[in-house]
Amino acid sequence: MNVKKEKIGDLEVIKLPDEAKELPYSLRVILENALRNGFNESAERIMRRKIGEEIEFMPTRIVMQDYTGVPLLVDLAEMRSEAKRKGRDPNMINPLVRSDLVIDHSVQVDYYGTSYSLELNMKKEFERNLERYKFLKWAQSSFTNLRVVPPGNGIIHQVNLEFLSSVIDVKDNVAFPEIVIGTDSHTTMIGGISVLGWGVGGLEAEGVMLGEPYYMNVPEVVGVRLEGKTREGVTPTDVVLYITEMLRKKGVVGKFVEFFGDIYSLPVPDRATISNMAPEYGATVGYFPIDDNTLKYLNGTARNEELVKKVSSEIGLVYNNEPKYDTVIEVYLNEIEPAIAGPKNPEERIPLKKVKESVRGLMGNSKGKVIEDGSVVIAAITSCTNTSNPSVMLGAGILAKKAVSYGLRSKPFVKTSMAPGSPVVMNYLSDSDLLPYLQALGFHVVGFGCTTCIGNAGPLPKEVEDDVKGGVSAFAVLSGNRNFEGRINPYLKGAFLASPELVVAYALAGRINIDFYNEPIGNDPNGKPVFLKDVWPSNQEILEKYEMAMRPEIYAKRKESIFSGDKMWESLNVEGGTTYSWESSSYIVEPLWFSSRRKISDVKGGRILLLLGDKVTTDHISPAGPILPDSPAGVLLKSMGITELNTYGARRGNHEVMMRGGFANPKLKNFLVERNGGYTKHFPDAEEMSVYDASMKYMKEGVDLVIVAGKQYGTGSSRDWAAKVTYLLGVKAVLAESFERIHRSNLVFMGVVPIEIPDWRGLGVKGNELVDIDGLSRVKAGGKVKVTFRGEKEITTDGKVRIDNEAEMKYVKAGGILHYVLDKMLDKK
Repeated sequence: MNVKKEKIGDLEVIKLPDEAKELPYSLRVILENALRNGFNESAERIMRRKIGEEIEFMPTRIVMQDYTGVPLLVDLAEMRSEAKRKGRDPNMINPLVRSDLVIDHSVQVDYYGTSYSLELNMKKEFERNLERYKFLKWAQSSFTNLRVVPPGNGIIHQVNLEFLSSVIDVKDNVAFPEIVIGTDSHTTMIGGISVLGWGVGGLEAEGVMLGEPYYMNVPEVVGVRLEGKTREGVTPTDVVLYITEMLRKKGVVGKFVEFFGDIYSLPVPDRATISNMAPEYGATVGYFPIDDNTLKYLNGTARNEELVKKVSSEIGLVYNNEPKYDTVIEVYLNEIEPAIAGPKNPEERIPLKKVKESVRGLMGNSKGKVIEDGSVVIAAITSCTNTSNPSVMLGAGILAKKAVSYGLRSKPFVKTSMAPGSPVVMNYLSDSDLLPYLQALGFHVVGFGCTTCIGNAGPLPKEVEDDVKGGVSAFAVLSGNRNFEGRINPYLKGAFLASPELVVAYALAGRINIDFYNEPIGNDPNGKPVFLKDVWPSNQEILEKYEMAMRPEIYAKRKESIFSGDKMWESLNVEGGTTYSWESSSYIVEPLWFSSRRKISDVKGGRILLLLGDKVTTDHISPAGPILPDSPAGVLLKSMGITELNTYGARRGNHEVMMRGGFANPKLKNFLVERNGGYTKHFPDAEEMSVYDASMKYMKEGVDLVIVAGKQYGTGSSRDWAAKVTYLLGVKAVLAESFERIHRSNLVFMGVVPIEIPDWRGLGVKGNELVDIDGLSRVKAGGKVKVTFRGEKEITTDGKVRIDNEAEMKYVKAGGILHYVLDKMLDKK
């Protein structure tokens, strides 16, 4: 395919061919990248819409948060150590693609409801994570092309949206559209500002970082036509919960979703809210093409909208026609109504008018000393989904102001918190005189980071926790994007996603089993009932305050200091050096990746480590939340004299902890045992023990292991440790009915083979069988193998190997991406 280059002033751009006008805008971005980087065969496949055929391109930037970024950088540090052991120059290991790491996942809500909460939580954050932060500061000074955004500057996706992304990038006088991959599944949020971006596993990101092209198959593109406008009282959160439910039912896993139609009615923050939850509706991306709203947002956040306008117009990326989509789904915005989602999945949307009836089955009739069944004990304005959006944040402030004017207060047993995605939020809430009213209801700022939504809600008050442990069914309400089992708090009956406005309302009501349309949220001091409609903000009231949030001078000032930390960060003294010293630490430990190499081979006489159902999330596989004292990981840390156990997310630089945390989520249901949590049976003796202990016992016996599961295995966060722990526990293959996109990739990149089989229940699998997998040693990408379960009766079925392309096949044969990349680099030098 001929590459046409054109000049725009001093800049050079790649002109897309005329035929590209029929392509979805998201595919045009990849086409430009393939043409510019000389991947002509990939460009041809994109132009011809060869769905399912392999393509390659080079992402322009990588973005990471600390929970996923620390293990990635630990891997790179280990690669340097391995290179040195082999007598080679460790400096050969360096990011070749611009890489940004935002430290945002480590702040926990220990202190809340006071003006000093932010200060003390940040101080506690540094005390807990000092060893990790020293490692990150070493990485910042040692690796080239790596920038680190210190803690306290906001959530990764909001920092990416407000400051890091340029939409159109320039390098060596060549202008081109950004393609961003991130080690957080919600990297998709950047699609709201017309940047093509999505989450990948840390292992995939490592490959790209070290110069490997990104491989994928030409995706099916689903066009979502938005029609009309939302009604009064409907928030962007309500819109995204509606879209999430609809698209999850339609089935868009592994597909690109591109929005068109009446997109003019949605400003960028509303679009970002929708794009953010692409992982929840299952899509690879949720993309909005460039239009006037994109340019308006760039101007409002102090960026070069003129450059974006000129280059995108010349290339052919400005929204001006309806492309040909593979499938079109229509969403009528005026049909959407207020809602929440839960109790354990984001697509479980419940219209607000039906909540009381819907939650009735979640509770009994228990009453504790402080709370009773149905009580809301956590109300958190948290995470990137909504704290990126001025309309709902201002709306929450207006609702709080009205509630205070009626003399209402949050219930005393509710743990209230606010963790904005950006410090800019504080500017416009303060300047609009709304912050004091949120604070009056207990919604003081507790941190600028991912708190409750990632599992860092912190402990409940002791008397509340005692009631919950005693059997009272209590709940959380949060303005986040994920509410998987055990994620928010392991003791709660469920968690519900809601707009910031509704988070405040539930804090006032103090219970989930309320009909907001017919029951008051409280009584004023004179005994007069106050209803939700009395305090709900109108669209006009929000609009009058909205300009406070889009002032370029605020963003310009923040951008100047985005890579600067507070006194605690700046005072960290770290010795440099090409290789890391691997000092004694319970957080950063030299991993085992190069001590052995696992080759792909058939399984003969293997055992089933776990027998799992549908929608097993990466939280179930590798939890991010608190390490419980009686868990294998907790026992290990206590044996080392450590009292501050912290979270699994914070300890991802320590493989010994993470191995013991594999499948340790208290809510995990393994059908081999009767109780929930990290337990299984060792066969043939059927002895019940922890998953970790069973794995180690099988390993000593030389027995290959597999995991058997149902549909949508590996949903949730782009957590490479979910694959790493599977590998370290000795699992050679995961047999599931279907896989979520990112976790499938992570398994492949660790050399664990994902295989699709029919429903194990229908096959009659019990879990105590011996397992044979014949054909693995000679399988080709996308090929089939014979799977046999040998028990009381012999069950044989075909399995489809989900190694999807030749590049992935090479990684598996090498023993994983880390071995493949290091071998390649050592061979070059």
